[in-house]
Amino acid sequence: MVVDDHPMWRDAVARDLAEAGFDVVATAGDGEQAVRRATAVCPDVLVLDLNLPVKPGVQVCKELVGAHPALRVLVLSASGEHADVLEAVKSGATGYLLKSASTEELTDAVRRTAVGDPVFTPGLAGLVLGEYRRLASEPAPAAGGDEPKAPQLTERETEVLRLVAKGLSYKQIAERLVISHRTVQNHVQNTLGKLQLHNRVELVRYAIERGLDDA
Repeated sequence: MVVDDHPMWRDAVARDLAEAGFDVVATAGDGEQAVRRATAVCPDVLVLDLNLPVKPGVQVCKELVGAHPALRVLVLSASGEHADVLEAVKSGATGYLLKSASTEELTDAVRRTAVGDPVFTPGLAGLVLGEYRRLASEPAPAAGGDEPKAPQLTERETEVLRLVAKGLSYKQIAERLVISHRTVQNHVQNTLGKLQLHNRVELVRYAIERGLDDA
């Protein structure tokens, strides 16, 4: 599904994706419309502009990913501002691509987003990982009462979590561990469930807080 408030741009992106073999199930031109239509058609990937009328793209992302955790969101924006990138990722976006990207880069990004790989315009991935580290260095708020016992992860789940924290894509993790892409996804989903986390952003923060990215 493609969401952008400029009709010519929205139609062009939808056409390019359709020509590349994707099934474009819907388009929308504002935030409210995007939430309604995405809820109705349940797309696998949402290609989302941030600068939307009625409801901003970040809010759209937060609402839809919150209600449909399996949804992958690829932000396609004219803004390369660090604050916009970080806000999008914190709201649940899987990746962030600038509108200066080529059609080939866009179609590749959508394919990779569909399988859960984080996709960023060159230069932005380091920014996001740096923000994870900054957040992880902040002291966590004190919890009342006894701290619950940490969930037990298997050795392989911990290994996958460590590589996720280092910024590797699922494909790279699969190659490193000589397992299938699907197996990596299953380990990540199992880990999310055990830790009661909702997305890769929270997972990476959890791993960095425990020093797994340096292991």
